[in-house]
Amino acid sequence: MTHTRFAFIKANWHADIVDQALQGFLSLIPADQVDVFDVPGAFELPLMAQDLAKTGNYAAIACAALVVDGGIYRHDFVAQAVVDGLMRAGMDTGVPVLSVSLTPHHFQETDHHVAIYREHFVQKGREAAQAALLITKTRAKAAELV
Repeated sequence: MTHTRFAFIKANWHADIVDQALQGFLSLIPADQVDVFDVPGAFELPLMAQDLAKTGNYAAIACAALVVDGGIYRHDFVAQAVVDGLMRAGMDTGVPVLSVSLTPHHFQETDHHVAIYREHFVQKGREAAQAALLITKTRAKAAELV
């Protein structure tokens, strides 16, 4: 069965930036095919992705977060845990889980940096939508061969 629904999970930290990824995603996939979920931060993305994947309702799940380098090592730990967790959720459930999780090294909350990352997240959201559509099409084609 080919699903035509997608899930988009977004972290609320730096929501003014992260929410732009959803706008990019919706520029290619109609909003009526996308269920949107908010989580507190990046660390919560993998569990939510796994829970949603287990429902069997989604062709793919995109997850967006901004994990900034605040001058401590925690950002590296969080970024690695998030990416590993997203990959594990996809592998364990068989549902593609896509990452729009960025980890800039020198992010500063200036108007200039915020504008750059807001624009970048729109593009990354579009790329996630392209990936979701392509993997869905490819998996459907592969299922026909079985």
